[in-house]
Amino acid sequence: MDVAEFIETRRPRWEKLESLLDKAEFAGLAGLSIEEARSLGKMYRAVSSDLLWVRARSGSADVSAYLNDLVGRAYAITYPGKRPRFADVWGFVSKGFPALMRREWRMYVASVLMLLAGTGFGYLGMVMDPDAAHYLVPEEHLKLDPVERAEKEAKGEGMTVEEQAHFSAFLFTHNIQVAFLAFALGITVGIGTALMLFVNGLFLGALAQVYTAKGMAGWFWAWILPHGIPEITAICIAGAAGLVIARGMAAPKGLPRGMALRQEAVTAVKLLFGTLALFVLAGFIEGTVSQIHPPKLSVAFKVSFALAVGAGVYAYLGSDFLRSWQGESKATVSPRGS
Repeated sequence: MDVAEFIETRRPRWEKLESLLDKAEFAGLAGLSIEEARSLGKMYRAVSSDLLWVRARSGSADVSAYLNDLVGRAYAITYPGKRPRFADVWGFVSKGFPALMRREWRMYVASVLMLLAGTGFGYLGMVMDPDAAHYLVPEEHLKLDPVERAEKEAKGEGMTVEEQAHFSAFLFTHNIQVAFLAFALGITVGIGTALMLFVNGLFLGALAQVYTAKGMAGWFWAWILPHGIPEITAICIAGAAGLVIARGMAAPKGLPRGMALRQEAVTAVKLLFGTLALFVLAGFIEGTVSQIHPPKLSVAFKVSFALAVGAGVYAYLGSDFLRSWQGESKATVSPRGS
């Protein structure tokens, strides 16, 4: 029996186990009837055998990953262990998430390019037609003159501490909503995700041009970049998660679309979960350094601070690339004396 025939004949069994797992994970084992519980055990053993068969014949990597996920879920239901420990969460944050970013770097780059396309379009749109500000510039900034704002901030006449806290909380909540929406819109085969990223870049580019036109480019980037680097990075990762879902729908790689979508959804949710630390970091910086303007903190200091934060963020995200490169380098070094 070849792999294609094997998949076709075993697919009903896999779908039955997946249905039982969905029900058990939603309502617990107590939600299954006695017959369903027995069937779950039988299906678990049978699908475990199917997984071994596929691996032994070097079958499709996607089918193998799908079956491995089913077997893992069934094992977790059948032999429940302890609740997730801090060590498990830390393991994902320190190593699992960077490894996931390494696997999905193409989706992340695509997400960044979509946002940058919107940023460039917004900037050029304002250069060519300043009257477009009513459509491109966020409403709360339409009545703010950049020069006057900088002068007021320098005199200590800007927003009060309470207003800054309220504004920071609003932006923090808004950006998390944007990230979750970019993720969820992956179900539109990525079209909604792409539009969400493009539109957010559009607003950023338009606002940047407003400040640049007034000679306040340095002041603007000193305000935006300290929190913006981790924040925009998190939004783009959420966009990448949406694109992963879109990939499951558009390119199931021989699997039924439903199976492929569920498999990709696991990866997408992990990507989204990984953005939480970045949003917390961005929120902390946004409520402190970002809101302290010249002359209290100079443009040079704030931009340098932002670059240091960015270097730290991308050193973390790229840590698995470094570990992989170091491993490959060691593997190519011949033993001394050989």
